[in-house]
Formats: sequence, structure tokens, C-alpha cells
Amino acid sequence: MDMNTQISTLRIDGARLWDSLMELARIGATAKGGVCRLALTDLDKQGRDLVSSWARAEGMSVVVDQIGNIFMRRPGRNNALPPVMTGSHIDTQPTGGKFDGNYGVLAGIEVVRTLNQHNIQTEAPIEVAVWTNEEGSRFVPVMMGSGVFCGAFTLDHAYNATDVEGKKVRDELERIGYIGEQVCGDHPIGAYYEAHIEQGPVLENADTVIGVVPAVLGLSWYDCTVTGFESHAGPTPMEIRKDALQVSTYIMQEVVAIAHRYAPYGRGTVGQVQVMPNSRNVIPGQVKFSIDLRNVSEASLTRMHEDLLAYLEAMRKKTGLSIELERVSYFPPCPFHPDCVDKVRAASAALGYKTMDVVSGAGHDAIYAARLAPAGMIFVPCKDGVSHNEIEDARPEHLEAGCNVLLQAMLASAGVVSA
Repeated sequence: MDMNTQISTLRIDGARLWDSLMELARIGATAKGGVCRLALTDLDKQGRDLVSSWARAEGMSVVVDQIGNIFMRRPGRNNALPPVMTGSHIDTQPTGGKFDGNYGVLAGIEVVRTLNQHNIQTEAPIEVAVWTNEEGSRFVPVMMGSGVFCGAFTLDHAYNATDVEGKKVRDELERIGYIGEQVCGDHPIGAYYEAHIEQGPVLENADTVIGVVPAVLGLSWYDCTVTGFESHAGPTPMEIRKDALQVSTYIMQEVVAIAHRYAPYGRGTVGQVQVMPNSRNVIPGQVKFSIDLRNVSEASLTRMHEDLLAYLEAMRKKTGLSIELERVSYFPPCPFHPDCVDKVRAASAALGYKTMDVVSGAGHDAIYAARLAPAGMIFVPCKDGVSHNEIEDARPEHLEAGCNVLLQAMLASAGVVSA
């Protein structure tokens, strides 16, 4: 059997991957079958220690940077080459699941285990990353570790972020022993791949095993405040009311209408609403609500933004009410590198898996990694599209398939010397 044939027939151990996922899931396990392992808690330390121990057992070196990102390296023949990296996160939501993030990290460990088991030597090093505080459920900003790594925000900004108890990121990193010495970003990447559950229903509904991810939706977040005048619900005639809630409902409907106008990747959501004074017999005097617009192209997202501004101006003139809009966050769409996308597509085809393109609607560390190196993602289905929930679930054979694609894509990028 020649080397190319051996590499093409190489497969990961799906049972071993599953067992690792289940072992990690015991750290912070919840009664409903999920996981609560918030960033930089004692449970996060236990998870980090376990994953690092698995890496060391496979002969990998382990380096931690100043924001607590962990980089686990398997040497290549030419260690001067930048590593081909994979990874994700192991922090969870308060009511999180076993697979979000965790799968991407442990799929990387399984790739290394498979290479060691079959004595495969790569030209470039292989690395597995654990990014700090991706979820943002304890500290903001979200995707903190990868964001500092790529320079999206400063280390000091991240260090000074506090949780609800006032505890700072820097102090918590130091407390759990994961404040490293390596300068953030002083760590080259040759290519980056991230395997992840889809966190949506598209793959499962299409009965498809692998999602090839060409891009991540950009998002524009706003806080909207509509100010009217509160008065008694009984004596105040309808024609003279300044009802902030009724005007707000028109705007909320327009948010959804804008998304439909920019199909198929337009998204429009109002997820948070505060009504003041929130009394059943008082006409609402002020309403504050969130607006979330998303699309896959920056041009479309810009047009959605302009449509929203135009509608708000028309509503101001029509109603006479004060309508204020503040954009509070903006992430541009992230197209992944064609070379990485093609390698994922080719690996899936060679393995015989049914595939489709799936644009990601959620944020991932791969977005920030893509600023520094060619990057791509691999999606596998999750049951009913549910994630960020204790009942989050995925089929072992799908997780195995995604990891096999990851293995082949990484080998295609790293180059194989001998087997």
C-alpha cells in the first residue's frame, strides 16, 4: 500500500472521540444532561487540566498565552513552518450542552491520536487550540481569547472585564493558573480549521452529514428607544395618545420585513423588550428594545441598516414621537478562505459523505483566526438544531464523520512526509 492510499483510508476512532466528549462533559455536568462550565471558574480549570493532560500524553507540547489561550503542538518535520491549527473552546453557557465548542477541541485531540497511532509524520506542525471565554456568558466581550489574539481588542480591555460579582478576568486567570507568558498573537498560524455542531436545523432537515461553511453572517446590533407619554388607559382617547409600545411594534415588524427583503441570508430579530412603566392600565411612555440584523454580505447588511434608518425617520415624522437608535455592536461578514473551504469539500467528497453549504449564523473563534490565516469550518448536525441548551445532542456517527473530514483537511494543508 503506497502512502497516498494509506492516508486516504485513514480514519479516526469514533468511539474514542465519543468517550472523550463524555468524560469532559462530567466536569460541570447538570441534572438535565448538559454542562455548566463557565469561563475561568474552578470547573474550567479542571476541564483545561484534563484536555492538556490528554495532549501531553500524546507527546504534545503545551503553551499558554497571556489571555489563557492554550496551544497544544504536535511537531512536524519542518517546525519552522507555521502550524496547521484546529480548535474551539471548552467554556459553556450556564445551561449549555456537551458538544458546543468541546467537539472542536476534542476532534483536534482525536486527529493527533490517530496520527500517532498510525505513525504519520506531517511536514508542518499540527496544533490544537483552546480559546478563552468564547461564550461570553461570564465575561464580555464574547470570543475574548481569539479576539485578543488577533488584535480585535486589547489585552488590558479583556483583563479588566468583570463578572456580575465584580471579579476581573486577569485575577481569575491568575487564580486558576492559566495566565501564560506568551504574548497574545505572537504565535503564527499556517491554516485554521474548526469542527463544530451546526447549532441550527438545516443539516438535520436536509438529512445531510457534513456542512461546508463558506462564510459566517455579519451582524449589526442596536438598542432602540421609543419615547411617548404615559397616561391613564381609561380616560385618554385613542386619537390623542402617544403610545410608545404601539409605535415600537410597527418598528419590530419592519425589522422582520427587512430580513425577508434580503433573503435568503437576511436575519432580523427583536429579542429583548423593556416597557415603561409596565402597568396594565397605563399607556406605555417609553419602550427600549434590541434589534439584531444579519446577512452574509457586507453590502446587504449595509442596505438593511439603511432601510432601518429610513423607516425610523418616516415613523418619527408620522407619529411625532422620539425614536433613538444606537448601534452597539458590529461584526462584518466573514468569508472563509477558498483554499480551506475547498479542502473541506474535497475531503468530504473523498470520504463519501453527503454535504451541503451552510452559512453560519453564529459567531465562532474561526472568525478571528481568519483575520490572521486561511480558515474554514466543518459543521455536523445537532438534534433538532438545538444548542445553548442542556438537551443539546449529536449522533456519534456524525461527530465521527466531521472529525474524519477534519483529519483529511488538516493533512492536506500540513503535508504528509511519511506513514
